[in-house]
Amino acid sequence: MVQQEWTRIFQNKAKNLKQRDSWHLESDENIEPNKPNLGWKQYIRNTSARFTCTNCGRGWPSNRVMVVFHMRLKNSQGIVKVRRFRQNCKTCNAAPMEEPSITSENISILLENLVKKIRIKCYNERMGKRSRHFRSFDVNSPHEPAHCEACIRGICTNN
Repeated sequence: MVQQEWTRIFQNKAKNLKQRDSWHLESDENIEPNKPNLGWKQYIRNTSARFTCTNCGRGWPSNRVMVVFHMRLKNSQGIVKVRRFRQNCKTCNAAPMEEPSITSENISILLENLVKKIRIKCYNERMGKRSRHFRSFDVNSPHEPAHCEACIRGICTNN
């Protein structure tokens, strides 16, 4: 269900790219940040999301949710692979990493910024440097690097 929403929003945003090219978006949990395959370009962005622990039901918001995109345009076929980094519950022992729940508004902002990066990196268009900023949540506790998959892998923006 989540992927369908991402695909629908992406198709709507990507329709203004060069008409002869077709683009599609797919999830790929094997994407290695900062290691795109040969011929692929990378875009990393953070956003806000909510998480829910499948063990205890505890929920928490985070404004440090990393999303990595790898993109390639070859023979008029554009592919974007996306990986949304997970977090786990700080109160449960051996809690599983949970998928982020990102609002439609923030998905739309992420994908709007992605399409701008596609235009820069795949079509060599000159665009402004500004990206739309995501809608953040009120968060009452600090970011927990030990419970953030992106921090554990060294790519989180929490420096």
